[in-house]
Amino acid sequence: MTELDKINRLFGTDGIRGRANFYPMSIDMVLRIGQAIGIYFKKKCLSPKIIIGKDTRRSGYILEQALSSGIGSVGVETFFLGPLPTPGIAYLTRGMRASAGIVISASHNPYFDNGIKIFSADGYKLPNEAEDEVEAILRSKKINNYLVAGREIGVSLRIDDAIGQYAVFLKEQFPKKLSLEGVRIVIDCANGASYKVAPKVFEELGAEVFTINNKPNGLNINDQCGALYPLELVEKVKLYKADIGFAFDGDADRLICVDEKGVVLDGDEILAVCGVYYLENNRLRKNTLVATIMSNMGLDIALQKHKGKLIRTDVGDRHVVEAMRKGGFSLGGEQSGHLVFRDCSTTGDGILAALFLLETIIEKETPLSELRKVLTKFPQNLSNIEVPAKIPLKFMPELDKKIKSINSDLGQKGRLLFRYSGTEMKARIMVESYDAEKVGEYVDDLSSFAVSTIGKYYKKGDYPTGEKIL
Repeated sequence: MTELDKINRLFGTDGIRGRANFYPMSIDMVLRIGQAIGIYFKKKCLSPKIIIGKDTRRSGYILEQALSSGIGSVGVETFFLGPLPTPGIAYLTRGMRASAGIVISASHNPYFDNGIKIFSADGYKLPNEAEDEVEAILRSKKINNYLVAGREIGVSLRIDDAIGQYAVFLKEQFPKKLSLEGVRIVIDCANGASYKVAPKVFEELGAEVFTINNKPNGLNINDQCGALYPLELVEKVKLYKADIGFAFDGDADRLICVDEKGVVLDGDEILAVCGVYYLENNRLRKNTLVATIMSNMGLDIALQKHKGKLIRTDVGDRHVVEAMRKGGFSLGGEQSGHLVFRDCSTTGDGILAALFLLETIIEKETPLSELRKVLTKFPQNLSNIEVPAKIPLKFMPELDKKIKSINSDLGQKGRLLFRYSGTEMKARIMVESYDAEKVGEYVDDLSSFAVSTIGKYYKKGDYPTGEKIL
């Protein structure tokens, strides 16, 4: 039995992800994944071409070569973009009329992880059904039947102006009647994929830019910096007396920002500021914003005050985008900072979101510290606990009962969410309530109870095989 045979599905909520150079991100496996991707698109396209971009992880070099070797071995050509934000790869997939765009990145994860996510020709993430077809090819053990030889082998070429093309697109989205002259901005690039393009865009639009964490060495991506760790950004905004600070994650599809007073704003607050501005100017399609079950209850109230409404989805920007496409909505996102402006982008884009936020600030002639007051957040506490297996709640009745009991206590004045991460071996517990004291008590209580309960069932092993740490 192979490692692949031991799991139900290789693709997770955001592509394939794992420890770089180990299964499933081992060189031999990535090569075979490349072959499966190449075969899939040969069946769908007459003369497929696939672009490949990456973030700044050291492992990106070997995985890029393995992936392109696999794709080329079945007769499909590839184009290397180099380090570029995930949304830039989605944009260029459309712009270059490519059959697919592949991102080699583990997003906000530490440097030693890496991953693969795939965009279709339309710039949207490959649907679950298509991922299933790729995986079926991978599991079929007939890949060798598709190998080609001689001049049929796919070539790999490098695109030198990918950053320039993406930068032009971003600048075109900022209203030509506006300028960033006189605006002081601090940018935290997380030593990731935005380290060249982000400063370039804001500087060329006229801003005075102070850039931090823009010297990637392959090992320092997301290392106590960027969207997950904005404390240094807070300090620099205060030091440089900046008007605003922006923090991106490793692949720059997230945005967290800091106002001129040094206060951090998450994705919910950015959505509230932009959403209310769009409602006031009849720019929010169907007066509806899309967010996830993790978004603060205050966001619902903020929109209602301005005759807007909120639709919630499961966690993951994929689910947000699916709901936006299905309902024809224009703005959505996650508390974590994935923000989707679907009138001009197909996925979360940190730099683009920053530009639209700046547009709002300039047009309203109001500092961000004042604009953020449209959202009054409910006290909320999130705990991430490491788990040895993702055991469904239905197989742990005492944990399920505990969760239902807390939700019953919270009633209409709060809520509790328990879910497993789609990209890490962790359970996430979120409690929200008017009563800040209760929030902390419930999170601490449930976290310790969940750790002991999941550990007990994992040791017993009397549950259907789940995703265990190998």
